[in-house]
Amino acid sequence: MNILVTLPVQSTHKELLENAYPGAAFRYHTASELTREDAAWAEVCIGNLPPKYLPDAVNLKWLQLNSAGADAYLGNLPSGTLLTNATGAYGLAISEHLLAMLLGIQKKLHLYRVNQIHHNWHDEGNVTSIEGARALVVGAGNIGGDFARKLHALGAEVYGIRRTAKVRDPWLTELYHMDKLDELLPEMDIVALCLPGTPETKGLFDAERLAKMKRGAILLNVGRGTAIDSDALCDALTSGHLGGAGLDVTEPEPLPVSHPLWDAPNCIITPHVSGFYHLPETFERIVRIAADNLTRYREGRTLVNLVDERTGYRTLRE
Repeated sequence: MNILVTLPVQSTHKELLENAYPGAAFRYHTASELTREDAAWAEVCIGNLPPKYLPDAVNLKWLQLNSAGADAYLGNLPSGTLLTNATGAYGLAISEHLLAMLLGIQKKLHLYRVNQIHHNWHDEGNVTSIEGARALVVGAGNIGGDFARKLHALGAEVYGIRRTAKVRDPWLTELYHMDKLDELLPEMDIVALCLPGTPETKGLFDAERLAKMKRGAILLNVGRGTAIDSDALCDALTSGHLGGAGLDVTEPEPLPVSHPLWDAPNCIITPHVSGFYHLPETFERIVRIAADNLTRYREGRTLVNLVDERTGYRTLRE
């Protein structure tokens, strides 16, 4: 078995992966070091394979992504190739990033940071709290579920939306399908989007849907920037209809220097950094998921985090 690893692994990670599939041939090349010959050689790839090499990957049987999002690979893999993602690795880092953006907006820390830069001792007025707030997590999977649990621990009343039926987590007041979104929005103080990039999620929060949100509500997005109409969000923030937005993803991305979102009031923007490997534990979790799946693949067992290429979501076994 030829196994290509595109992750920036250390010796301990290599040992873990190689012990999961004894006797296999391993190649370790980061994305910038890859060649078309590497892609053609690989039967298994651990880590995101740059899409430009997919036409060369004629022998690929299974691709284990290091990302949770799989949209770049949907419909582009050789026929019959298994696709798995890294769901379970990012919940800790991204849920904490969501919490940081939310508290920053609620406590006006972005305004006080500007005041600090200008050496301006100025009281910015009233703030809001997580305790007692009503929050909606749209995409209450691994990442959204971790965030929901943290909100619940801080005293919020938390609701979730998932595409498929699932047993409700104990920290959720109620769990709904997407058809309840418009009914719930007017009641929510906090709305967090943790959605993959699919045709169904593109433009989900357009001007009409943003207008349905509660006046003064805070909107957070760590899924895909395409879920929100950026111009409509600018209008909702500028008019004061929304109380703030925390965005780790934008549309377009990178956000152009002249885009009005940069200057929209009460908008915190980070450049798609909540995940990746900025928290070292995230990378360790990715390698552990890959090693577990290598063992499963060698033994002919069902892989975890299989992605349905028709939807871009994991194939749930619940």
